[in-house]
Amino acid sequence: MTVTTPKPDGAGEAVTGPRLVSVTIDGIQTDVPEGTLIIRAAEQLGIEIPRFCDHPLLAPAGACRQCLVDVAMPDREGNVKPMPKPQASCTMTVTPGMVVRTQATSEVADKAQQGVMELLLMNHPLDCPVCDKGGECPLQNQAMSNGRADTRFEDVKRTFPKPIPVSSQILLDRERCVLCQRCTRFQDEIAGDAFIALQMRGAKQQIGRYDEDVLGFEGGQGDAEVRERDVAGQGFSSYYSGNTVQICPVGALTGASYRFRSRPFDLVSVPSIAEHDSCGSAIRIDHRRGQVLRRLSGEDPVVNEEWITDKDRFAFTWQSAPDRLTTPLVREDGELRPASWAEALEIAARGLAAARDASGVGLLPGGRLTVEDAYAWSRFARQVLGTNNIDQRARAHSAEEATFLAHAVAGTGIGVTFADLENAPAVLLAGLEAEDEAGVTFLRLRKGVARNGTRVFGVAPFASRGLAKLSGTLLPTVPGAEAETLAAIQDSPSDTAAADLLDDATADAAGALRAGGAIILVGERLAASPGAYSAALALAEATGARLAWIPRRAGERGGVEAGLLPNLLPGGRPVTDGAARAEVARIWGADLPATAGLDTTGIIDALSVGHLSGVVVGGVELADLPDPAHARTALAAAGFVVSLEVRASEVTALADVVLPVAPPVERAGSYWNWEGRVRSFGAALESAALPDHRALHALAQLLGSDLGAGTPAEAHLAVAALGAWSGARSAAPVAASGTRTVAGRTEAAQGGGQGTAVLASWRMLLDDARGQDGERHLAATAKQPVARMSPATAAARGLSDGESCQVGTDRGAITLPVAITFGMTDGVVWLPLASFGSRVHDTLGATPGDVVRVRRAGTVTPDEDGNEER
Repeated sequence: MTVTTPKPDGAGEAVTGPRLVSVTIDGIQTDVPEGTLIIRAAEQLGIEIPRFCDHPLLAPAGACRQCLVDVAMPDREGNVKPMPKPQASCTMTVTPGMVVRTQATSEVADKAQQGVMELLLMNHPLDCPVCDKGGECPLQNQAMSNGRADTRFEDVKRTFPKPIPVSSQILLDRERCVLCQRCTRFQDEIAGDAFIALQMRGAKQQIGRYDEDVLGFEGGQGDAEVRERDVAGQGFSSYYSGNTVQICPVGALTGASYRFRSRPFDLVSVPSIAEHDSCGSAIRIDHRRGQVLRRLSGEDPVVNEEWITDKDRFAFTWQSAPDRLTTPLVREDGELRPASWAEALEIAARGLAAARDASGVGLLPGGRLTVEDAYAWSRFARQVLGTNNIDQRARAHSAEEATFLAHAVAGTGIGVTFADLENAPAVLLAGLEAEDEAGVTFLRLRKGVARNGTRVFGVAPFASRGLAKLSGTLLPTVPGAEAETLAAIQDSPSDTAAADLLDDATADAAGALRAGGAIILVGERLAASPGAYSAALALAEATGARLAWIPRRAGERGGVEAGLLPNLLPGGRPVTDGAARAEVARIWGADLPATAGLDTTGIIDALSVGHLSGVVVGGVELADLPDPAHARTALAAAGFVVSLEVRASEVTALADVVLPVAPPVERAGSYWNWEGRVRSFGAALESAALPDHRALHALAQLLGSDLGAGTPAEAHLAVAALGAWSGARSAAPVAASGTRTVAGRTEAAQGGGQGTAVLASWRMLLDDARGQDGERHLAATAKQPVARMSPATAAARGLSDGESCQVGTDRGAITLPVAITFGMTDGVVWLPLASFGSRVHDTLGATPGDVVRVRRAGTVTPDEDGNEER
């Protein structure tokens, strides 16, 4: 409830805000907003009330009863009278005139809290020395501060078999559980994944997943009814399961990878930023003796609140994998050998100078870079190598996308924020699967859906599990036809009578976007859909909705700001704008090339035919490129290859000089998240390894240039030296003519007995990425790869649910079980882009929107020339 009050001087506008309530806690009177919980009001006064079930981001439950306080309230006559028994401060809100006494001033509250603690410890095991929570356990702390000095319990404590593997990553010791229900409330309120539940009643009540042996079921009607009520009959299928370990107030839930490995007082904790997506989530790195043992979620209300994905939490061992590069390598007599930094840099400088003077050099920095590294790469390309042949996009990309980024993203600062997503009345997702490609973004969207009624619409071939958990509306779209769907929303008439003639979902989306305050989120996958970015901009302009671009990799937004694109200089400056070039040249002290360079595909093509003599490659996995086979051939044919990499890879195997660079845990830097917010972090581990900007700075010096990036501080100041461009921005992209039409693609997909379909694909959050290497527990929680298709599509090809099917091109084939998906667009087959057994780019040489063959595995059909093929 809000009230409006005049200003004290009686002039000007009225001040609107929440109604304040006067309450007294432990003799201290304070005013707090109406609806404030007693436990929160006490926190504002610095008064600590013990609790287990209470969590500021979860709804009140009153499950543990540890926060009991003595409450007195005014009666009708205004007399303050105590309530007959203590009340749970985590569920009761303040009222005018309320008097609260906590355990600090009330013997009643103190005795009640001691009684609850005694009950909790009655069956709790005394295994603190071996419990992973030991040393950071609220139960330990509160047993000392708010419990009895001794125990009156003399019977045998209750025990259970342990640990119970809720998943391969999460283990449950049920006898430690105090039934606070934080884990079950997290799954219901935050993640939306049902995997664990309260089971049984009375003394047998416990947290767990369904297991006949554990629960002691012996069959019978009654037991069947219990099983029917139990909704947790499955493993922990969630991308966010690790959050339950962190919020568990005891050692009931533990992580398999950290279990029994350390004590919190042995660890050094360092705040940092997660490197696996573009959300910029705050994390905490805990290490001992130079080895990272765990990562926890940091507390940042603006970005990730207190949640992170399992990938951000558990996938960190890739930075210390056995194939980590620790010394420079140079190629001699066809083989790579170790070399000193001085020798490697000298050979690299000579080779790049020769290649620059011959037919030029291309640069492929990849999407892993910090902002400081990205600026060094951009300056190295323009100032040292004299080229705009630089592109960070190691994925499907297009010229339209580059123009879109120059027009609508680069140099725009902070735009749409996480808070905006929560409060938006409607959000349209186009080319973006939030749960898989931007995990924390999904959680903030779901919070908006649950608390503010945010409506979510998804432009996709089928309603994914993530869209379903957002209660979203699917706008069925053939891959590559996103432009047509977005145009249909824009063209949808505003009057209801005319809207009835259109698709209900499209008309619904049009109305929601026009209502005001809506947001359109576009992902990097739209680059493979001709005209989609142009249509998204047109839709935003027509409806007044705000637009945001969410890439998948952590460094891509920072790379756009730094100019790691062939058409962009730092700050959104077009390379073709003379004033923009002059502004950069004044700071960099060098003339800049005036024409746009080659993109990733153009660089690879030019290398393959000798039109470029050399290439500098950053953290690029060739299997991620649209045509990995062509990229391997091009790098093998390149005259001179320099690789800056953390670990050995396909690129380093083809390189002439390999410069090992520091992983995120061993360096300081910043990521520019998709909001446009700079997220800085320090080095967690001391290391002699060089970040990219220092390696490039040293290389530039040998080539007669100064990048001004010799130290982290210099690199950071170099970023600040070039602010956002204030001149004319690049024009909005225009859909290229002559591209494949949706009608043609759909016709090919549904072409009778040809057995073809349009390919749909995106990356799963947990897949076959090298960033997850070494985490076998986490890898086992990844979703199993399947080939999704509609019932009609499967029936037309003689396939049934669960049967193996083969999806192929002239390049190769992928065999996966069929998953019949209701509501999916006909004539489409979906595969995970880079999961185990489903490497789409590498095996098929295809991108989403391409036409592929679909048939039962093992069948023989004639090809176009009448020859049999399997």
